[in-house]
Amino acid sequence: MGLRCNHYDVAFEEFLRGRKTPYVFVDERRRALLEGASLKSMDFIVYSPGETNLLVDVKGRRFPSGQQIHGHKWENWTGAEDVPALLQWQEVFGAGFRGLLAFAYHIVHEKHCRHFDELFEFRGRRYAFFGVWADAYLEVMKTRSAGWDTVCLPSREFRRLRVPLGELL
Repeated sequence: MGLRCNHYDVAFEEFLRGRKTPYVFVDERRRALLEGASLKSMDFIVYSPGETNLLVDVKGRRFPSGQQIHGHKWENWTGAEDVPALLQWQEVFGAGFRGLLAFAYHIVHEKHCRHFDELFEFRGRRYAFFGVWADAYLEVMKTRSAGWDTVCLPSREFRRLRVPLGELL
């Protein structure tokens, strides 16, 4: 059993269940060894009705972050190791699988619901899910914090690359 205390992962899983999308939840507490090196696991393997199955790393973010009403809206940072790990998993799984960062936004104030075409309600919270392909993220990512070893996309690039997750399933 994986980490089920993260409400973003649980909401994402329920989103998949509600759409009757087949998936496997990956126990992220156990890192895989690949060619003698430890490799960060993805969170879900999602079987898509299209040609591309998804290797998904869920990134939970508040919308907006910080102050409930006026904070930054499109936080899209991730750990610097996350993107290369997804791309390595993509190589391991081979044709028909593609790494995806899934940003699960918890909408913390009702006035921000207008930013989203599709909302998912679960356990009294509203969520919106967007995906960015790991290879596209890698091409334009910038260091967010060297000390925290995080990367992010400039807001303009994130808006260009993000896809509502429902369109990928």
